[in-house]
Amino acid sequence: MRAIHLVIPALLVFATSVFGANQVIPLWQGDAPGSEGWKQKEIEYTNGRGEHYVRNIVHPSITVFPAEGAPNGTGIVIAPGGGFRFLSWDNEGTKVAQWLNSRGVTAFILKYRVAETTPDPEEFQREMAAMFGPNRGSHPPSPEARAASQNARAFAIADGKQALKIVRERAKEWGVDPNRIGLMGFSAGAILTTGVLTDYDAASRPSFAASIYGTTVDPAKVPSDAPPLFIACAEDDPLLPSTGSATLFTVWKNAGHIAELHIYSKGGHGFGMHQQNLPVDHWIDRYGDWLESQGLLKK
Repeated sequence: MRAIHLVIPALLVFATSVFGANQVIPLWQGDAPGSEGWKQKEIEYTNGRGEHYVRNIVHPSITVFPAEGAPNGTGIVIAPGGGFRFLSWDNEGTKVAQWLNSRGVTAFILKYRVAETTPDPEEFQREMAAMFGPNRGSHPPSPEARAASQNARAFAIADGKQALKIVRERAKEWGVDPNRIGLMGFSAGAILTTGVLTDYDAASRPSFAASIYGTTVDPAKVPSDAPPLFIACAEDDPLLPSTGSATLFTVWKNAGHIAELHIYSKGGHGFGMHQQNLPVDHWIDRYGDWLESQGLLKK
């Protein structure tokens, strides 16, 4: 099970908010469009390693992580993964934000809407084991579960576009250049990212993007002004095969756009900022190299 970090070994509700003292900006005035009738209560919890997670999100937002020292003008919206059922807040969120902050980048962790899950921790654990565990293929999702995933995906993409609009509108407030606002996502967050990349307007267009263990897109939907794209994954990913990321790279290049691809032989799914004593541990450094090559770490 080392390779799959999405299966959570122990679930504990905790009292201290994952958002701490950071500025939290709601994405929508009032209820988010399309989910006005949602009544589920948001749940924050930790796994056995003390990593924070969030689920049953009704009111999406961005949490601001200011750059250390003087901001260099680059801002990045980070979309954690979680199968559109929860958000891996630390491994694919805060730890990434802090790494970027140390390099002068202002980060914004996106808390997007996900499908409703049971409030009972033990039942939730069983549901996630069926969804992500080694026997996941033996119990195909019900039509209702598939519909919930599709709805959540659409809401997540809408939240991603809205987050980019807000960061662009308020860029000066955080020392960010409106033309240097990126989007990066992990797993479901990577699917959110490519969803935005194939359906944006001027206000919601990412200036650059990153797909970390995501999947490909329909070549016919790649915009003519699509931004530069960084892609990383592991060849032994059991949930989203590396072939999807490889095809995404090919689709981007065939459309005449900038793309860089890193496929690590080992790392599994959900490696994020976990340290496994493998080359994949350094994917974030390669992402930093790419940002620098694009001129995004310079003031």
